Amino acid sequence: MRACVRLCLSLAALLALPLAARADWKPVEKVETYAISGQSGPELYQSIGENGPKLGVVRAIAHTNFKLTWTRDYQARAGACVLVSARPKLIVTYTLPSPSAPLPPAVQKNWEVFIAGVSAHEKVHGETIADMVRKIEAATVGLSVADDPKCSKIRVEMTKRLSELSQAQRQASRDFDRVEFGQGGNLQKLILALVNRAKGPPAPTG
Repeated sequence: MRACVRLCLSLAALLALPLAARADWKPVEKVETYAISGQSGPELYQSIGENGPKLGVVRAIAHTNFKLTWTRDYQARAGACVLVSARPKLIVTYTLPSPSAPLPPAVQKNWEVFIAGVSAHEKVHGETIADMVRKIEAATVGLSVADDPKCSKIRVEMTKRLSELSQAQRQASRDFDRVEFGQGGNLQKLILALVNRAKGPPAPTG
């Protein structure tokens, strides 16, 4: 009985190894800044519009970008190809505005609230990207393609799966921005508060 228990525990440990391997990574997060000028909320926001990261024909307040590379182990087995393991290296870079000169105390407080909210918004984008990478792991590690001794067909199948997951991540990101910048959205409130607090009482938050 004891031998059986030990054997069962050993098998359980072996079966758990792939899951542990998949969990044994974390994204590397970096913060880059771009300089803005101004001594009031409206001036700072105007400078953001002039100097923010360019996305197509418009400029953004902030931006989240990433670099993803993989170390993959493909193995040919009985004429098939199996992806035995895949370890990601994910670097997420947040680009945020930063005043180039000290701000008046009242404006500094307002700015700290604004930039904290913007940073939290970008962090959600970072989490969405990391979640996509985890889904790529789940969808590809252990994948087997028959009649593929040179491991070429499996790469075509993986490209299809990765494309679908990438498109889903981009759509989720767009949907999140649409809510955040929409009427009553969190980022809309942050912008209004930064601009309006220089003129009077804080904007209502609902």
